[in-house]
Amino acid sequence: MLIASKMKLPFSHFVFFLLFICSCHSISHYSLKKQASILVSLKQSFAVTNHPSLVTWNLLHYSSLCSNWTGIVCNNTTFSIVSLDISNLNLSGILSPVINQLHSLENVTVPGNGFSGPFPIKIHELRRLHFLNVSSNMFNGGLEFDFTTLKNIQVFDAYNNNFSGSLPLSITKLTSLTHLNLGGNYFSGEIPASYGDMKLLTFLHLGGNDLKGSLPRQLGNLTSLEQLLLGYYNQFDGGIPVEFGKLVNLIHLDLSNCGLDGEIPKEVGNITKLDTLFLQTNRLMGSIPSELCNLVSLKILDLSNNQLTGEVPPELSALKELKTLNLFMNRLHGDVSIFVGELPNLEVLNLWDNNFTGRIPPMLGYNGKLVRLDLSTNKLTGSIPKLLCLGRKLETLILFNNFLFGPLPDDLGKCKSLSRVRMGQNYLSGSLPNGFLYLPLLSLVELQNNYLAGKLQASNTNPSKLLAQLNLSNNRFSGTLPSSFGNFSGLKILLLNGNKLSGEVPLEIGWLKSVLKLDLSKNNFFGPIPLEISHCTSLTYLDLSQNELTDSIPSQMSQLHILNYLNVSWNHLNQTLPIEFGSMKSLTSADFSYNNLSGSIPETGQYSLFKSTSFEGNPNLCGSFLKRPCNDSSSTSPLLTNHQADYKTTKVPARYKLLFALGLLVCSLAFVILAVIKTRKIRSTSHSKSKWKLTAFQKLEFGSEDILECLKDNNIIGQGGAGVVYGGTMPNGEQVAIKKLGTSKGNNNAGAHDSGLSAEIQTLGSIRHRYIVRLMALCSNKETNLLVYEYMPNGSLGEVLHGKKGGCVLKWDTRLKIAIEAAKGLCYLHHDCSPLIIHRDVKSNNILLSSDFEAHVADFGLAKFLQADGGASECMSAIAGSYGYIAPVMEWYYWS
Repeated sequence: MLIASKMKLPFSHFVFFLLFICSCHSISHYSLKKQASILVSLKQSFAVTNHPSLVTWNLLHYSSLCSNWTGIVCNNTTFSIVSLDISNLNLSGILSPVINQLHSLENVTVPGNGFSGPFPIKIHELRRLHFLNVSSNMFNGGLEFDFTTLKNIQVFDAYNNNFSGSLPLSITKLTSLTHLNLGGNYFSGEIPASYGDMKLLTFLHLGGNDLKGSLPRQLGNLTSLEQLLLGYYNQFDGGIPVEFGKLVNLIHLDLSNCGLDGEIPKEVGNITKLDTLFLQTNRLMGSIPSELCNLVSLKILDLSNNQLTGEVPPELSALKELKTLNLFMNRLHGDVSIFVGELPNLEVLNLWDNNFTGRIPPMLGYNGKLVRLDLSTNKLTGSIPKLLCLGRKLETLILFNNFLFGPLPDDLGKCKSLSRVRMGQNYLSGSLPNGFLYLPLLSLVELQNNYLAGKLQASNTNPSKLLAQLNLSNNRFSGTLPSSFGNFSGLKILLLNGNKLSGEVPLEIGWLKSVLKLDLSKNNFFGPIPLEISHCTSLTYLDLSQNELTDSIPSQMSQLHILNYLNVSWNHLNQTLPIEFGSMKSLTSADFSYNNLSGSIPETGQYSLFKSTSFEGNPNLCGSFLKRPCNDSSSTSPLLTNHQADYKTTKVPARYKLLFALGLLVCSLAFVILAVIKTRKIRSTSHSKSKWKLTAFQKLEFGSEDILECLKDNNIIGQGGAGVVYGGTMPNGEQVAIKKLGTSKGNNNAGAHDSGLSAEIQTLGSIRHRYIVRLMALCSNKETNLLVYEYMPNGSLGEVLHGKKGGCVLKWDTRLKIAIEAAKGLCYLHHDCSPLIIHRDVKSNNILLSSDFEAHVADFGLAKFLQADGGASECMSAIAGSYGYIAPVMEWYYWS
């Protein structure tokens, strides 16, 4: 009996253990299923519920929640969800309040999506939360929810959203908070002084808002701070508080572009751990404090675009770690060599638009690390240092508008890294270094208004395809123009005017298919104008004046269909004016004066627009322009001959006229019948729902059939280079704009020529910004692509300025507001996007206006990305944009 009783005890324990295991198993299954159900509900609030990255979020597979569901991490013991990470999935819609039911969450990470609407106000119910990142979305409204219960939160990142109102006060109750990012929103009002009580903060970003008032001196109490960013779009009163000198652990300080005035406090020199100091684009005045020499760890110093005066303290030469020094656009003076010295790590030196004097330090570049140098618009003298490209890393060399003299260093001809060279308006002399013009990465060369001489060298090697602008005007170059200049295939602007070049204009000039502006004036070129110049079909400006050119003006030049300026004056050209020029509708200005031209001046077409002075100095020309009537011998001009020919053709028998009229009527009827049949076929095909695919980029309350109903001629609201734009109203009353793009049928390379579709989808699908037009959906079939945008009632800025609405609608304050908003949109593309984006077709017609005239940058068909390392994408070898508009070039040069 005793043995039996002893056997019963372990058995009862075993039974209890089995019951416990079963119970735990059933509880865990119940917990998993419940959590899975919450996530599925959360997914249903997204605009794209069938997103490929969330295909694993399926209630039928709830048992694999912790092992296979995208972005989900569970506790290994309790199987409770502790982390939700759905970052950068390009999701949209709203973030449903159902997320508050996942009480075990410690990490919520949803950046890089397009979530909109207010942020769940009961997020404070997630009391275990340590990490909350909602950056780069479109959340709006305020952030005045109850932060006091989030005692454990350490990181709160709401950067780049549309949050507005005052900065949340209760956030100061988060005693564990170390990282706070509220930058890139629309918060207004002042920075609360109580923000200086968050003593554990190591990161604080409030930049890029609409904050005003003065900077609270209490922020100087945040002695644990390592990064402080308060600049961009904020407009503070007063200057930099001296208390900021107590931030002894600060590494990165950004107070740029926020309206600060006054002097730079010498106490800034106490922040000895600083490696980055941004104070540019403010109204700071006075001298640069010598105490900045205490910042021995400083790598980047930017004091540009202020009102600083005096000399730069020579003590700054002690900053041996300095890599970037920007002091441009101030009122500084003194000898530049005193403070630049021989900084061993200097890579970027920008001192332009000041009053610096003296010589450029001869040892500049000796460290072998120099990448960018811009000393333009100063009063510098002496020669150009010989070692600037010693390390073969120099990319930008800008020294224009100084008093530099002497030759260009021979070493520049071997500087294969060189991209941008601007050294015009100096007193440079001598010949160009051997191989200089044919460096492989050159994109811009400006050497105008110097005393450079010698012959332009030819080359058998292929020059840079990136070279877009070459300006050698107003120098003393002589000899012939090398035929190898025709190999500059990417050239947009070639200016050689005001030299002593001679010989015939080489036939290879016709190889410049992309050139927009060609100026060979004020030289000694002789011989005929080469017929091959008509192959330069992109030309808009051509000046061959003041040379010794002879023979006739080639009629083939009428093939330059977008030429709007032509000057061939002061040559020895003869024979008649080409009548074909009258059909060149783009040609608005032409000068044929002071040649040996003869015959009558055509009076039709574009000739009727030219000034009479365009023909003077040609004794043998006649016509009403010169008030010199043509005699009988001159009446055999092409115009008269054509008139007579037209007269003869009118003598047609009546029976042939009748037959012709009947034939024309039959053809017209056949055409109408075929058009009706084709239209019905297209409508029946286009309205077949099975052949249209709708891809939504946010939650939609309409379908493809609603979109197709808007494609009617009376709904057309615009037409651009990529397609027709229709306006329409959806069943729910929402107005949209629909851009219709055609695809290339039967073209294997259609993907490379898709009217900008892939670029526009890729661009707009990855960015979210208030001042960039919102792409709602893509509706497509095998033949047509329809882009659905939010509707802008006031159309484009170009329409308002130059159309029927112009002038009286837009007051100057409205124009300024639109300019600033468009600039903010471009600033986001250039500096905050990942990857960075160059629009390449910025113009008034691509700035759309909402009902309250808020600007939105649109039309990304020509947009190009930049690589993460800051270089250009491979496809940036050519400049794109609208005809006659130089903004794409300037946008690219500005960024680079």
